[in-house]
Amino acid sequence: MLLNHARLMRFFVDAHDITGRKKLQKMIYILKKINIPFNEKFAFHFYGPYSEELTLRVEELCNLGFIAEEKQDKGHYFQYQYTVTDAGKAFLEQAPDDLPLCHEKVQLLKEQSSRFLELVATMLFFEELPREQVEEKVHQVKASVNYSDEDLTEAWEFINKLKLN
Repeated sequence: MLLNHARLMRFFVDAHDITGRKKLQKMIYILKKINIPFNEKFAFHFYGPYSEELTLRVEELCNLGFIAEEKQDKGHYFQYQYTVTDAGKAFLEQAPDDLPLCHEKVQLLKEQSSRFLELVATMLFFEELPREQVEEKVHQVKASVNYSDEDLTEAWEFINKLKLN
């Protein structure tokens, strides 16, 4: 149990801060898909892969005071920002994790928009299918987002870059 919490804490330390719950979900899912050992189970949801386990684990870390969650009013919606607290850093010193070094991958993901990460995560969700079918699925399940062919090409290149690093 604590190992999964420690892995998430290491992720948050590497990221420094994360803005957006959707972005957090997609980052962890993508890292998991490129063989970073996160154990949370994901299912397909309105915004792509989503993990209730991850949501609950982040809530637990917030309740323990290891991660600070700041709610920002953006007018017609709220956005959440997560940062590691001193108590979280102390916890991580006492509960070592086995997460491989992935600081560069975390930073690469963090630089991307939530919209782009949603596309990448959706493509990875269907990665067992041939490339053409993955793209058809994306257009089918994400029709309202209107991803262009250029978006898909950029996402394929990004996935390859992540897997190579």
